[in-house]
Amino acid sequence: MAIIALHSAASGMRAQDTKLDVVANNLANVNTTGFKRSRVNFEDMLYDVRREPGTPNSNDEPVPHGIQVGLGVFVSGTQLDFRPGPRDQTGNTLDMAIDGTGFFQVQTIHNGQQTTAYTRAGNFTINAEGNVVLGTSEGPLLEPPISIPDDADLDRLVIGRDGRVQVKQPGSATLTEVGQIELARFINPEGLSQIGGNLYVENEASGPPLTGAPQEDGLGSIQQQVLENSNVDPVRELVELIQTQRAFELNSQTIQSADQALQVVSNLRRF
Repeated sequence: MAIIALHSAASGMRAQDTKLDVVANNLANVNTTGFKRSRVNFEDMLYDVRREPGTPNSNDEPVPHGIQVGLGVFVSGTQLDFRPGPRDQTGNTLDMAIDGTGFFQVQTIHNGQQTTAYTRAGNFTINAEGNVVLGTSEGPLLEPPISIPDDADLDRLVIGRDGRVQVKQPGSATLTEVGQIELARFINPEGLSQIGGNLYVENEASGPPLTGAPQEDGLGSIQQQVLENSNVDPVRELVELIQTQRAFELNSQTIQSADQALQVVSNLRRF
């Protein structure tokens, strides 16, 4: 009956609606520093098996095909794409990008508790206390904390590829080390939870963080005066948007066709 078609098409519309939300979020963050696009994974539902493949026919021979009618589709999950985004040479001494694997670590409040969050965004700045913080609305503190002296010349601040932060102070002919940046990596970074503010937090799916200095234990290196931009490709997302719209329309037409078939059945008269 057309009732199965109604349910299948409705599930398709729900799934495409979810995909539309994800694509819209990707496009909205096309200029967000360190943003990683998400994709939607679909999975077919259970099947109404009306005849198993291989069932013996009248000649006691297995039939090559069965009769299996699908019951629709659902979204099995959204998957983060951690491929690197394009680099932007900014000239800002506190801007950083990770060349390779790893996340910056910052202190934030999540679910009412202070916790360590992780980010690929490297648009750091200095707060009123001289601490290095992420340049977002919340301004989470870099972890481990790095404090820049009041008399330091920010134009001559140096961040090495190994994460060592050095500054030039008045009366000193050499650079003074004021801190060491540490990175973190995960066995399954795609399992991280997104909490907004360009931040991720660990969970059971991601596994615990493996921390260390840049260029050690499989971690990437630091590029100073560089930002990693969003890895969203607007052209690709627009193609996805068109495909999603067309799929939604086709499912809606399926519902109309199933409704018309049910109307024909309901209008039958017995004589």
